[in-house]
Amino acid sequence: MDERIREHAETLVDWSARVEAGDDVVVRVGEGAHDLAVAVAEALGERGANPVTVYAADELDRAYLRAHDGGFDEDPDHELALYENADSVLSLGAERNTAATADIPADRSQAHARAREGVREARLDTDWVSTLHPTRALAQGAGMSYEAYREFVYDATLRDWESLAAEMGQLKEILDDGSEVRIVNDGTDLTLFVEGRTAVNSAASVVYDSHNLPSGEVFTAPDDTAGVVTFDVPMTVRGRPVRDARLTLKDGVVVDWEAAEGEDVLAEVIETDGGSRRLGELGVGMNRGIDRPTGRILFDEKMAGTVHLALGRAYDACLPDGESGNDSAVHVDLITEMGEGSRLEVDGEVVQRDGRFRWEDGFAE
Repeated sequence: MDERIREHAETLVDWSARVEAGDDVVVRVGEGAHDLAVAVAEALGERGANPVTVYAADELDRAYLRAHDGGFDEDPDHELALYENADSVLSLGAERNTAATADIPADRSQAHARAREGVREARLDTDWVSTLHPTRALAQGAGMSYEAYREFVYDATLRDWESLAAEMGQLKEILDDGSEVRIVNDGTDLTLFVEGRTAVNSAASVVYDSHNLPSGEVFTAPDDTAGVVTFDVPMTVRGRPVRDARLTLKDGVVVDWEAAEGEDVLAEVIETDGGSRRLGELGVGMNRGIDRPTGRILFDEKMAGTVHLALGRAYDACLPDGESGNDSAVHVDLITEMGEGSRLEVDGEVVQRDGRFRWEDGFAE
């Protein structure tokens, strides 16, 4: 076994999920994640945890959803109990076909998501962490050789997370103290209001309220938004490509949208429910081990020199006590690259220009 797989598993179990002896852990194994699952099982055994393994594959979801009549039972008790009794949930993604669910009818996907909101909430109440094991399909989707893609994944994942956490803490402090964030870029002039929100220093560990490995972003939940934003980083949403999406927001609500490609799936997301017309997240990518878009949101939203915004659900960790925030059955991220001519302002002060933060070498005053 590639030693980096064991290092990945140890980082996941120790740094990210902070698993301890006696913890009850659900391990969701993607169809191509066998080697990583073996390494994770070994690490959990060494730490005295109690794993239960479930198989999570898009082709199984496709078969079930296409065969079903669409009248889904709400929050099946057996699945709900699994997550309600878990301390941690480790999701090991590794698709062999990244478009396996592309032909599922949109109304059926939406109905299934709405029927399982309680299951999703129970999973999110655990110390959950999602990660990814490199596969040939993911490499192909990223336009890379398998060998190069593995290097890319481990460069992004096996980092000095303590040092990166300290750097990202600077941006967290600025956002926590700020009221108004403005993003200016080609095709973008968007203002987001964040007063009273708490930014998350997403350093790939549950102790930072961070649940992705790799991570490397600082994110918060806007209270209101106004303006126009163009997302120039190509995305795959529900198995379909989305390119050059443009949203217009007024009083916090999406009032118009268009896309050069994938406008139909963008519309499906926006029209899911009332909350899907609002932004639930503002995130700033800071992981310089991620140097190119790959079509995989787990990596792309963390890419240094980008900002991403999510339609739908806001994370509770960003919200004041007693406030529920934006609620939705979806949380779909879209990304804009902060390249030459861009700036990120907080309360009128430039924090990032041309993709470089003010504490980094190369920042232009």
